[in-house]
Amino acid sequence: MEQHRLALHIVDSDSRSRAEQARTAFALGHHAEVYSDVGELLDRSLAGGVILLRQRALDGTLGELFERLGRRGVWVPLIVCAEEPQIEQVVSAIKDGALDYLQLPLEAGRLARSLARVAAEAEADGLARRRQAEARRRIALLSKREREVLELLSLGTSNKLIARELSISPRTVEIHRSNMMTKLRAGHSAEAVRLWLQSGLESTIVELPRESEPDADLSFYPDFQRAVRDRLAGAAEEAELENDVTTRRKKLG
Repeated sequence: MEQHRLALHIVDSDSRSRAEQARTAFALGHHAEVYSDVGELLDRSLAGGVILLRQRALDGTLGELFERLGRRGVWVPLIVCAEEPQIEQVVSAIKDGALDYLQLPLEAGRLARSLARVAAEAEADGLARRRQAEARRRIALLSKREREVLELLSLGTSNKLIARELSISPRTVEIHRSNMMTKLRAGHSAEAVRLWLQSGLESTIVELPRESEPDADLSFYPDFQRAVRDRLAGAAEEAELENDVTTRRKKLG
């Protein structure tokens, strides 16, 4: 099968490293463009391809870079690389939207496999990032209280429990919920929850609501069941002992 030729946008502050990565890309039949920093990348109009970003060239968070690219209408996939990748860096990068994390110097076979997979996922990745950017734009319109209602709603929390968690009345919850739905342009609760999930934003809720009610069925909990069994067993033993003493007294009487 013929390999699709890609444009690799290599961002690395080390000129020697940039040149080595470009040579590897050319050897695999791809085209390479090099940039000394993220600012230089953002100054260019990227029509497609894959960004190959060295970790130390990042001048902020990866999420911030994606937002800056999104504002320019750039939705190309991104691979991060480093000489000595640390597990926390890899996890953070993938969580923030990178499609892969490679070790420098690049190994041709590993890069080829990564690019093949990333190219196959590029369309879905671009669509997901567009949806995330739109979801975040809408959620940014919410007041602090409206966002809290949305976050609690996404946890499946009822209006009654939302009111209890936020120390407001159920009627006030309904008002915030209605305003939140209008600002999100959501036709129903499921759509609002979907926008929250697509945004990938961190929750601002410190205390999560307790779903248990005062009259909850405590027998559901194993510890409670064991305590009940132990108490019943003890009571049965006491009753049996009392009956035995009573019987003996009657015999002696």
